[in-house]
Amino acid sequence: AKALALQDADGRQAVLITADLVGVPKRLSDRVRDQLKAKYNLSRSQIAINTSHTHTGPVLSDALVSIYPVNESQQKDIDRYTDQLGEKLVALVGKALHSLQPAQLYSGNGVARFQVNRRNNTEATLTSQSDLNGPNDYAVPVIKVTDKNGKLIAVAFGYACHNTVLAGYKWSGDYAGFAQAELEKAYPGVTALFLQGCGADQNPLPRRTEQLARQYGKTLAAAVDRVINDEEMKSLSPHLATAYSEVSLPLSTPPTKAELSKIVETSSGYKKRWAENLVARINSGQSLGTPYPYPVEVWKIGEQPVVILGGEVVIGYAVELKRILGQDIFVLGYSNDVMAYIPTSAILNEGGYEGASSVMTTDLPSIWATDI
Repeated sequence: AKALALQDADGRQAVLITADLVGVPKRLSDRVRDQLKAKYNLSRSQIAINTSHTHTGPVLSDALVSIYPVNESQQKDIDRYTDQLGEKLVALVGKALHSLQPAQLYSGNGVARFQVNRRNNTEATLTSQSDLNGPNDYAVPVIKVTDKNGKLIAVAFGYACHNTVLAGYKWSGDYAGFAQAELEKAYPGVTALFLQGCGADQNPLPRRTEQLARQYGKTLAAAVDRVINDEEMKSLSPHLATAYSEVSLPLSTPPTKAELSKIVETSSGYKKRWAENLVARINSGQSLGTPYPYPVEVWKIGEQPVVILGGEVVIGYAVELKRILGQDIFVLGYSNDVMAYIPTSAILNEGGYEGASSVMTTDLPSIWATDI
């Protein structure tokens, strides 16, 4: 985990936290942000927690609860780790705030093209395809931070693509981790922070080897390197504006207890665990139809707008936001609360993993309503 603390000419602050995690669950995010409010008087709008979505990172409490077949002892380890992580994130922000120094910020967009739309292309036949289907967003958003003498001290950069070159039981930051390491090797003493974009339906392809993860990391680092050495990077004025809201997102009609019991009887793995968890909630008197408080955040760093969204956001949202607000904006997903996939209405109607079955990996009782 890394943190970049910003303070403008009027003393307004904002803190960007990045972490090599599959996502940040609401309870952990709320706890961290509540403590940052108590300790440093930072509001929700002044804190952004972005996760890289690496699939080779540690398991957290309340995250993808149906995926992991953990026993009671393992759950205690997970809970203890999650509590310690929250404490360390708060301490990390404190360290960043205490390390403020005069700086100049710049922004720009690069390009890298290893993301592939996994809904509209078949991984097994990629080698025989001469054209790839979209939509895509190949942008590499970059924020460069220099000290008062013009020396590079930090770079925050993003890409909209799953960190799923690797999987299994080895620890890795995947391509995003290799990209950060590559930049920090090229610029000794510099902190490189990775920002995940709206890559929920984008995969790095081909994949499944460490060498490919290294290759994509070097590709992304090269794109960032080109941008930070570009004299055309936009110099940002020292003014911060931040806003935050939680939108009430409606869910479709949840399954009945009888329907869930049938899934328990006929399914296995995460589908069965999902149904069992929901039956237990019904038995305890909980309502399953409550809308979800979905976090939406907007920053303006000087002249650079940044839209910060929760959940696993598909690329269509980045494409549409850029159509509305301009191609130079930065759009982040996987931030502040990663509760489920955020499909477009078209993907909801099409179904598939992102639009339907992925809900069984989460704590949600049903897919989103079609007017999402």
